Amino acid sequence: MENKVLNNPEYIEFVKEIKQRIYKSQYEAMKSVNKKLIDLYWNLGKMIIEKQDQFSWGKSIVENLSNELQKEFVGIKGFSSYNLWRMRKFYSSYKDSLKLAPLVREISWTKNVVIFEKCKDDLRKEFYILMTKKFGWTKDVLINQIENQSYEKYLLNQTNFDKTLPDKYKNQSILAVKDEYNFDFLELTERHSEKELEETIMKNIRSFLIEMGGYFSYVGNQYRLQVDEKDYFIDILLYHRKLKSFVAIELKIGDFKPEYAGKMQFYLAALDNNVKLESENPSIGIIICKTKKKTTVEFALQYVNTPIGVSTYKITDKLPKQYEKLLPSKEEISKNIEKLFKGLYEK
Repeated sequence: MENKVLNNPEYIEFVKEIKQRIYKSQYEAMKSVNKKLIDLYWNLGKMIIEKQDQFSWGKSIVENLSNELQKEFVGIKGFSSYNLWRMRKFYSSYKDSLKLAPLVREISWTKNVVIFEKCKDDLRKEFYILMTKKFGWTKDVLINQIENQSYEKYLLNQTNFDKTLPDKYKNQSILAVKDEYNFDFLELTERHSEKELEETIMKNIRSFLIEMGGYFSYVGNQYRLQVDEKDYFIDILLYHRKLKSFVAIELKIGDFKPEYAGKMQFYLAALDNNVKLESENPSIGIIICKTKKKTTVEFALQYVNTPIGVSTYKITDKLPKQYEKLLPSKEEISKNIEKLFKGLYEK
């Protein structure tokens, strides 16, 4: 039966058409032009599906096609049967989405594969495609972000940025703060002091900056501020290159307390008055606690006029069950994503 298909005129013409398409696209040049490569893989996936539907060809056709292409394009990777199946899945995953179909051309094939294989619904896919494009995540960083459930954590984040920052910095600032940070790279036990937490972060500063996200640079720890001849110390001071803002980090090993917001507001005022340059933007504060209560944070930030976010940290890699029920509806999530990445589609 299989030999009969191999000698079938439609199949022979199908193989020929595939080869011609690859030659026409000048595959060697396309390897360095991502959009053309994605277009090729999209079209190959589409053609495979269409021909299987048209002629009722089975799974073995993909294996046969792979053999034909690898004989024709010796030494060129990408035409294994496994990758052809991925092309087929790639096309079927996005063909009905008017929003996502153009976006997949904006990131590399390997990153696309990670996203459509690990993310089941379109909202997650959209989020990670846009984040990968915006922050230039590598494949390993992307995998780490998905496994750490960054999508859920960004949607849950609690800040007062909507009312304390200018519109042009608001969305970028929201993306710069997660609701929960994964500090499992610190290898701490559940029982640890704030000093141990800070010292271990300093020993793993590169991993800490990766977990914080794109564009962060380290300035110092126990950063000294002097006000009225008295010394005050910020646990960790970072600088966000995109926002052109200092980011003050306060580490707390217990539950969030409202007075932490007042202390952070004081630090930010001191930074803006004594450290920030005229060309730089207002400083931002992130209070990272072991746990927090949503309503307590909302009340604590309600009348604070400096930009502060309150996050938690964990040293294991599972999203707490209570977080899942706090996620917004699909409609709200879609609006949030569009709001966060406003203007990115046009770029």
